[in-house]
Amino acid sequence: MNIKDLYKDVMALNMMDDRDDKESVARALFQNLNTMQLPEYFNWAGDIFDDLHVRERGDKKALLWLDIASQRQKSYTYREFAANGNRCLNRLRKAGVRKGDSVYMMVPLVPETWFGAYACIKGGLVMVLTATSLIMREMQYRFQSYPPDVILSDAAFTDMIDAAIAASGVSPKIKLVLGHKEGWTSYEDVDREASAAQPARTRLSDVLFCFFTSGTTGLPKKVGHSAASYPIGHLSTDVMVGIRPDDVHHNLSAPGWAKWAWSSFFVPLNMGATATGFLFKVFDGHSYLDALETCGVTTFCAPPTAWRMFINLDMTNHNLSSIRQSMSAGEPLNPEVINRWKRHTGTEIRDYYGQTESTAMIGNPPWMQGKMRIGSFGFPSFMYDMVLLDAKARPITTPGETGLIAVRLDRWRPLGLFTGYIDDPEKTGEVFVNDYYYTGDRATFDADGYWWFVSRSDDVIRSSDYRIGPFDVENVLIEHPAVGEAAVVGAPDPKRFHIVKAYIILNESYEPSRELALALFRHTTENLARFKIPRIIEFVSELPKTISGKIRRFDLKESEESRRRTDEGPRNNEFFYWDFPELGSRQ
Repeated sequence: MNIKDLYKDVMALNMMDDRDDKESVARALFQNLNTMQLPEYFNWAGDIFDDLHVRERGDKKALLWLDIASQRQKSYTYREFAANGNRCLNRLRKAGVRKGDSVYMMVPLVPETWFGAYACIKGGLVMVLTATSLIMREMQYRFQSYPPDVILSDAAFTDMIDAAIAASGVSPKIKLVLGHKEGWTSYEDVDREASAAQPARTRLSDVLFCFFTSGTTGLPKKVGHSAASYPIGHLSTDVMVGIRPDDVHHNLSAPGWAKWAWSSFFVPLNMGATATGFLFKVFDGHSYLDALETCGVTTFCAPPTAWRMFINLDMTNHNLSSIRQSMSAGEPLNPEVINRWKRHTGTEIRDYYGQTESTAMIGNPPWMQGKMRIGSFGFPSFMYDMVLLDAKARPITTPGETGLIAVRLDRWRPLGLFTGYIDDPEKTGEVFVNDYYYTGDRATFDADGYWWFVSRSDDVIRSSDYRIGPFDVENVLIEHPAVGEAAVVGAPDPKRFHIVKAYIILNESYEPSRELALALFRHTTENLARFKIPRIIEFVSELPKTISGKIRRFDLKESEESRRRTDEGPRNNEFFYWDFPELGSRQ
């Protein structure tokens, strides 16, 4: 079997009805993939996008783009998409850019993001997706850590980038700008280039993607993915999503992070489907749902933050009948969110799990509809040999026992796993240990094999002799009608090491008050084991988050540590369990 046939087999699999025999076909397909002899050279843009999709469905829509504010739309067929990507690659080559060079892309959600990504893959260039929220100091760190050969930026960010270039002493070969800026080459020059380009001769092992982690803990690491691990590895994600060639797929994610490459680029374009992108400056839930309706989106993936917003809207005036698959990734979803979305749309939100370092590893594929257990993030993908390890690195076989999520590597190395942290063998060695890759996350599984997320290893709250996963507490808090979002961390405590603190964003029509804090304390005492009850509740207007919507608990924990060091007193809208005699305890 060649790689092109493999993609066709996945497309055929996803076209099957979602019934039990589909699971067995998927298992056999990945068993074959995990053991098959792959060619030494592979270029996804040339071998799959061009030779499969452009050849067989060149006039089919590949990209549909919408500016939510102006309602301006652009669309590109597979043939037009390839032509635009080729023009970009030809302009870079004219500037002396060669295979292996790095390309920083700091652009908003515009079509050029997709064309630039295609150009990088076809040219054998290392794509470095860069969040538009970065400040100069962060950009300087990146440039010093991984010097840019090419920068593609929106005009709004050029002053900051130029300052980072001067501070870091790097010398890119070309700086492309969307718009005009002195000292930069306008992207308009790209339009004058030829619409055909030869693909670079890339090995499967060549690094083509460098993702700086979102920094939820510590300094960002440089995650390296190869010409195989994302283009082929995301076949696991394609199967998890269940996307078909006739789908219109939307992923709510910014282009500065790996999730955009996951679900806005490879998931739809691997399968010959239509990718979509919505440009917005201020996220408005109603406008976004209107965009889904306007574009006829059929498969929709969003982070937990967005799902929580959507289910708190009045959706009676939105026709979302085109949606047939709903997915979530990033953090486990609360049961109440899943139930309310299903009541509105008739679709179950299927949770799945992966990392910047991988593709979809665990999840609820389409054949799990009607059989999911709310709160469970499903079953391991057949691409990965997933295990839970105890503190002595022994595989856990007992249901209900919490362990570290790991990938076993001695049987096969999954194609979707990253190559390592670029230029950092020490950090790479910390996660690849004795034929295992350690994800840094903790989970458990039940007697029927369903997996349940517990926490990040470094998010676990140690209180007295207990170890508390924040999601358990957040899950209960979000069920209260007043709570829109919740983030739980450990606050330093002289007696217990840490106590549980909850940061709460309230839904509309609710205001911070002592009475509401009491109600939330009572709600948790009724629904949590006593050692998990929050001892501090603080009402806030916002939470620190990455661009992909993950809560930065690390920032919250640092803030709590700093407050204790400086003996800072209570804040406004901060309430303590022991100040409520109504609760019958001062502990």
